[in-house]
Amino acid sequence: MNINLLIPNLFWSETSQLEIYDGLSIHSLETLLSKGISTANSSFEMETWLCKQFNLEQQHESWPIAPLMLNIDAPSLAKTSKDFWMCADPVHLRIEQNHIMLADSQSFKISPEEAEQLVQDLNRDLGNANFIFSAFHPHRWYIQIPRAPEIQTYPLSQVTCKNINNFLPTGKDSIIWHKIFNEVQMLLHEHPINQARESRGELIINSIWLGGGGNILQSIHSPYTHIWSNDDFSQSLALASSINHLNLPIDVNNWLQTEIPGNHLVVLDSLRSPAKYKNAYEWRETLKNMEHNWFLPLYTAIKNGKVSRLTITTSNEIALNDFVITRSDLWKFWLFNKPLSTHS
Repeated sequence: MNINLLIPNLFWSETSQLEIYDGLSIHSLETLLSKGISTANSSFEMETWLCKQFNLEQQHESWPIAPLMLNIDAPSLAKTSKDFWMCADPVHLRIEQNHIMLADSQSFKISPEEAEQLVQDLNRDLGNANFIFSAFHPHRWYIQIPRAPEIQTYPLSQVTCKNINNFLPTGKDSIIWHKIFNEVQMLLHEHPINQARESRGELIINSIWLGGGGNILQSIHSPYTHIWSNDDFSQSLALASSINHLNLPIDVNNWLQTEIPGNHLVVLDSLRSPAKYKNAYEWRETLKNMEHNWFLPLYTAIKNGKVSRLTITTSNEIALNDFVITRSDLWKFWLFNKPLSTHS
């Protein structure tokens, strides 16, 4: 049983805030990282890493997140559509000093009725033969386009909690899409749904984020036999490549005892949101839970020969790190345990 554990934001991005690691009791994790063979590479988002693992290529300088997500949100279209699809996810923008910050749907909720009405009005006022908005999921909207626009975009995850001015579309057709972007904002700003949300003290949906465009992929090869995650994008890759996908096991010890053969990808992304939103308390508490629920059972399973090889992959805004651990690595007595902060 080989396991690749994908953990975005295992290390805190603010390298000057080393005190965030103080008092964390994470002995099993620190042992695994200290004994393993580590490599470091350039940083990129979780979705980019997953696309690379599945040997996908960029389409028009963007990773094809939208057509892949159709496997979950609109399966029939994922098999038959010939059009170009782009994410047009609902977001909240706020002005901070001299820039505009973006918050994604982790910060707010949208009902299916709200999403449907907003998209219906976008199509009524802005839609035409060149593009159509759809809300197959309340938090995931799409634009369907007959031909691919000549623009380079950035995935929503790369822009969350950042200044959007550094990530707006570029390329030959970018002026057209900047215009659409502005028209969407004007329509949403005064929309009755947003007025009602504001009166209830909820964040308004005052923009969309464009990215992840591509055409439907005909075939995808998976390096894994199983994917275990509660993340929708990794599930979409499993569906597209026809491999097993299951939710994260509730009892990791029992799951490891089954010793299911093959190469398993396990996506633990619960550190991602608190890291992006700079919620230090939630990040620390989540990491402590991971130590008890995941790292201790995995350490024991490797030591007992239940897991042949464990690869821990993590990335943040600074770097992407891989740590490969086998049973024999745990006997390297000359490698002392190092604090988590030294591995970041």
